[in-house]
Amino acid sequence: MTNYFIQAFIYLVAAVIAVPLAKRFGLGSVLGYLIAGVVIGPIVGLVGEETSTIQHFAEFGVVMMLFLVGLELEPKMLWSMRHRLLGLGGLQVSITTLGTMAACLVFEVPWSIALTIGLIFSLSSTAIVLQTFNEKHLNRTEGGKNAFSVLLFQDIAVIPMLAFIPLLALPELIEQAQNAASIAAQHHEDLSLMTGLPGWVYGVIITAAIAIVVVGGHYLSRPLFRFVASAGVREIFTATALMLVVGIATLMNIVGLSPALGTFLAGVVLANSEFRHELEANIEPLKGLLLGLFFITVGAGIKFDVLLNHFFLIVGATLGVMLLKAMILYLLTFIFRIKGSNRWLFTLSLAQAGEFGFVLLSFTEQRHVLASDLVQILSLVVTLSMFLTPGLFILFDKIILPRFEQKTNDQASDSIDEQGTVIIAGIGRFGQIVNRLLVANGIKAVVLDHQAVQVENLRKIKTKAYFGDATRPDLLHTAGIEEASLLVVAIDNQESSVELVKYVKDTYPHVKVLARAFDRGHGYRLRQAGVDIAVSETYHSALEIGAQAMISLGFHPFFVEHQKNTYKKVESTHSDSMYTAWNAEAQGKERVDNNYIKLFIELEERLKQEMAFDRTDRRFDAEHSWVPPFSEPTTPLDSK
Repeated sequence: MTNYFIQAFIYLVAAVIAVPLAKRFGLGSVLGYLIAGVVIGPIVGLVGEETSTIQHFAEFGVVMMLFLVGLELEPKMLWSMRHRLLGLGGLQVSITTLGTMAACLVFEVPWSIALTIGLIFSLSSTAIVLQTFNEKHLNRTEGGKNAFSVLLFQDIAVIPMLAFIPLLALPELIEQAQNAASIAAQHHEDLSLMTGLPGWVYGVIITAAIAIVVVGGHYLSRPLFRFVASAGVREIFTATALMLVVGIATLMNIVGLSPALGTFLAGVVLANSEFRHELEANIEPLKGLLLGLFFITVGAGIKFDVLLNHFFLIVGATLGVMLLKAMILYLLTFIFRIKGSNRWLFTLSLAQAGEFGFVLLSFTEQRHVLASDLVQILSLVVTLSMFLTPGLFILFDKIILPRFEQKTNDQASDSIDEQGTVIIAGIGRFGQIVNRLLVANGIKAVVLDHQAVQVENLRKIKTKAYFGDATRPDLLHTAGIEEASLLVVAIDNQESSVELVKYVKDTYPHVKVLARAFDRGHGYRLRQAGVDIAVSETYHSALEIGAQAMISLGFHPFFVEHQKNTYKKVESTHSDSMYTAWNAEAQGKERVDNNYIKLFIELEERLKQEMAFDRTDRRFDAEHSWVPPFSEPTTPLDSK
């Protein structure tokens, strides 16, 4: 027992040290786990032969991950993916298999072995790719969606591969390994349970297993979860979620199907369930931990003796496989019209071999398709390609993506052929609302934004906007700043917004400037630059949420509206004095840290005092349409 604790402690320490360091240096968590595995395995030797056993256990993290992916997809969404799933995924697997097979035949590898190697290398790493997509928020990009379609097809393709590969068995290997085959059968009974059955019986069993997952997930899971949830014990709900995933994975294993595919299907079935978010919350931490453990075992499983003995062969094969897959993927982007940075994201993210390659390699050795020495070499090729994948994502983030953004935004500014009463600088989520309100009231505005993609998106919905940097004086002149009455500053960069306000107020003092402030400090800097009105982007929405929270707790809406007005009034009254204190310090006239803090404390106290007054003592004409509560006092729940 002590040995298990020591091993667990070693793996956890490696993860706790390596992953935060990798994230800090911008390498991503996956590369951190892989490096941790290399350090505690081949380099230091803290872990050894048990790594392969732990890896089989940790592969369950992939099963959980696909279950969670399925929960995010409704059947309608999955159906809408069918063209990319079958077309893009099918072409990728088939062309990569044939391309790898052709490359092997050039080196006089027997056709059966070449075909097997092609099937193995046609798969990519679902674990690494989806984990990295989640971390970098790439799931919703066009490249991410297409990559997911290919990964899903690959997981489905594992099933016919497992059925086809035994047909490629070499007679000489069968004769040499009869004893080994019997031992392997004892350790892999799940792979032999379906052997010997007629084809039609096997088909019926597979159909029945899928039907159990679909029908049971739809009709039986909800009553089960309601029953468990009624107990109010969170850990039992977690146990139920694990029971569901483990049970489906076991069923799929028994009938010879992919456990990951089975749990993905169950996730899709439960995508519309009211318990979906609870399931995600309970399984997500376990999934993340197991995936991390899996990546550590991949790094720890590198056999340096085999690598050194066949160094040039393994490294050359790894780079060759990744280059071949990248070329095929890049070609497919033209066929399926994947453009821009998404083309490179799709290409680089799938250029590696995957964790299912380990499964197929083990299976081919058991079925006497590949020799043990060749399996060891190919396993290292799979491992190294996975190890290099985080580097490809870094290449995409640091070099490729910035160049595409720069290329897009470095295009010539649009020719502005109109002028308006109002100029809006920045048409993101903030500027769009301002523009829509003005346009709806017949006020002509000239909209400028330095993000070409954003301008293009607005044009698709018939909103006129011009590409260009509003901080450039020549562009403001073209937009008619001399004749404009108002400038609305809604750009994302805080420094640029302050500089723009200062320039306009110094050069065109007749133009009224309204600006979006990110926070109180930014608002003060805008005031210092001369802005006429600065509004915090979160002030009114946060105040409204606070008001709705009070109403939800039982306060009367009339009372809540009064408290909102009181809050605004007190804030406005103290705004000038607080700005004066801040400005004095900013200009270095005096040290007012304590003074500013003192004023803020006074503001909070004043808020409490003002809101403590009886509502009947304070009535505003602006609120004459409100109906007062029928009884006093206006306290939570009492007004109901």
